[in-house]
Amino acid sequence: MSRLIVISNRVAPIAEGKPTAGGLAVGVFDALKQAGGVWFGWNGEITEGATAPEEVHQESRDNITYATVALSRSDYDLYYRGFSNGTLWPVFHYRPDLSRYDRREYAGYLRVNEWLVARLKPLLKPEDRLWVHDYHLLPFAQACRRAGIRNRIGFFLHIPFPAEQIMATVPPHRELVEAMCEYDQLGFQSDGDRRAFTDYVRRRMGGSRVVDRAIELDGKRIGVGAYPIGIYPDEIQSLSLKHSRSKQITNLKQGLEQRRLMVSVDRLDYSKGLLERFTAFERLLETKAEHRGQVSFIQIAPPSRSDVEQYRHIRRQLESAAGRINGRFSDLSWTPLRYINKSYDRSLLMSLFRASQVGYVTPLRDGMNLVAKEYVAAQPPDDPGVLVLSEFAGAAEELEDGALLVNPYDTDGMADTLHRALTMSLPERLERYKTMLGRLNDNNLSHWRDRFLQDLLDSGTPT
Repeated sequence: MSRLIVISNRVAPIAEGKPTAGGLAVGVFDALKQAGGVWFGWNGEITEGATAPEEVHQESRDNITYATVALSRSDYDLYYRGFSNGTLWPVFHYRPDLSRYDRREYAGYLRVNEWLVARLKPLLKPEDRLWVHDYHLLPFAQACRRAGIRNRIGFFLHIPFPAEQIMATVPPHRELVEAMCEYDQLGFQSDGDRRAFTDYVRRRMGGSRVVDRAIELDGKRIGVGAYPIGIYPDEIQSLSLKHSRSKQITNLKQGLEQRRLMVSVDRLDYSKGLLERFTAFERLLETKAEHRGQVSFIQIAPPSRSDVEQYRHIRRQLESAAGRINGRFSDLSWTPLRYINKSYDRSLLMSLFRASQVGYVTPLRDGMNLVAKEYVAAQPPDDPGVLVLSEFAGAAEELEDGALLVNPYDTDGMADTLHRALTMSLPERLERYKTMLGRLNDNNLSHWRDRFLQDLLDSGTPT
């Protein structure tokens, strides 16, 4: 029986038999634990030598072998901070104005992918299936083929894939897409992302042909599909109850004094639309005086990539905006906006979602955004809150019939929608909640995993 070999930039830390992160980590862990296999990638360590150690550290637990490597400081700067997060991340989130391109960083990106393949190759068996994850590893299959690896290889992109003209702002854009076409199966979060990829292939790569759920290029058929990543709603509901009577949640409710609560949880990143979110909340308080003193907004934004100046700038902007809003509207007994730069236990966050009346999830662009799904699943079934969701999040394709969709660039429109959410009747909230929860149960994390792996199994014969 073939093993599943998962390759991701980062192998998530494991605590008490479970990954400490969400999304990719939980889905990968679940797939591997069921099928048995290897999880290969960077362990988060950076060495100060000119080159990274050649050894692969292996540790087996719960039917999974964790095979990890360290990166050298140079490789981290070029491959990770450089081309992956300085070039691809902003462009794939439709911010080419924030992108930079450096040939040395691109060369480092390609070199590290080849170096990772060389470390992985001795661990492989002929029947293994490889499942590669995310933008750090776009050329990984190409490097595998050059190294003589003939196994079936699939790839899943967790972030958006940009429209053709946006993708073209990355100078080696064609090389990257050609490298992606070395995979046997490609997966995207949404139909929009899948169409963006196939549009690029159709318009930019002569001699290719787009067919149903696949593309054909130079005689090879590559599976292409949309696989929206999910959650386990029952597990989230259980987590939301875990801390619902804790001192922290009890103190929060007492401090609210019957005020309504809006909650956002995001990594500190320019793609999340945090400044636009603060501005819309300020507009709500300006234009709807009845909410002054009656609603509190908590924004939790753990620090992200603090060694990058762009992220330090975002933090300064948000601190300034929060100070301005609180300075304008606070009184002795009420602070409208609490902006918190720290991480919290996931179960506490789910309990916070449960205690709130509005989930405020408005990224400027997001591959999926599992916070939106977690917010819905965490709600009390008899008195659920309202999800206000950006139309540019991948989750909007699934939750459009239950969430209140907004354009995060429309300040007045978001303020109006927040007012609607805060004043929505219980019957309408219940109807919207049931619709969204049904969709989450139908497309849970197991469904995402099983659909992709089955399509990888059914994809064209490996080269």
